[in-house]
Amino acid sequence: MSVDTTNTDERDADVLEAIEAIRPALQSDGGDIIFNGIDADDAVHVTLVGACGTCPVSMMTLKAGVERIIMDRVPGISEVIAD
Repeated sequence: MSVDTTNTDERDADVLEAIEAIRPALQSDGGDIIFNGIDADDAVHVTLVGACGTCPVSMMTLKAGVERIIMDRVPGISEVIAD
């Protein structure tokens, strides 16, 4: 039995495109973001690295910035979680 991953691949590409829009702002502060995937609950998993990984306001950046932008650009995403 083969699994149709077209929709999954398209959503991954859409999330990656949204992350690319966010990445310059994170990099300008000495950090970055790594896309880890989308789980069965439609949550996007990311890892904040560099300065973003240790910043005391990284959760605010994640929820107010990264999550808002990804959810605006990719329909059906439920949340963004930092792994």
